[in-house]
Amino acid sequence: MSVNAKKETEKEEIICINCPKGCRVEVEAENGEIIDMTGYECPLGKDYAAEEYKNPTRVLPTTVRVRGGEHPLVPVKSEKPISKGRLGQAMNELAEVEVKAPICVGDVVKEDIAGTGVDMVATRSVKKKANNRKTGKAV
Repeated sequence: MSVNAKKETEKEEIICINCPKGCRVEVEAENGEIIDMTGYECPLGKDYAAEEYKNPTRVLPTTVRVRGGEHPLVPVKSEKPISKGRLGQAMNELAEVEVKAPICVGDVVKEDIAGTGVDMVATRSVKKKANNRKTGKAV
């Protein structure tokens, strides 16, 4: 580092979700690297705060359209957490998805969402729309 280089220090509070305690972990970082952490009460809290600071991820729950189903939408979620930075792209991709009924819980409705390598799966089954016996048309 040159003599004139400026160090950027930041502090961020992260609430651990590993247990009901909800420790408030303060992460201090310099130029994006963690230099100190306080407030955690166990190694899980320390690890969670470090990962949340470096690469926050979330499971994405949403819905997609269903064609020919007894319901117009099916709830879906990412099989694993994906980077928070990719959530918007994932939602844009899912806005274009329409699946055909029937759908079973666990069916993959979109592979490799937003280039993450994570699949989106159905969290509810949706049957085909029943046909009217007299007319043969969907009810």
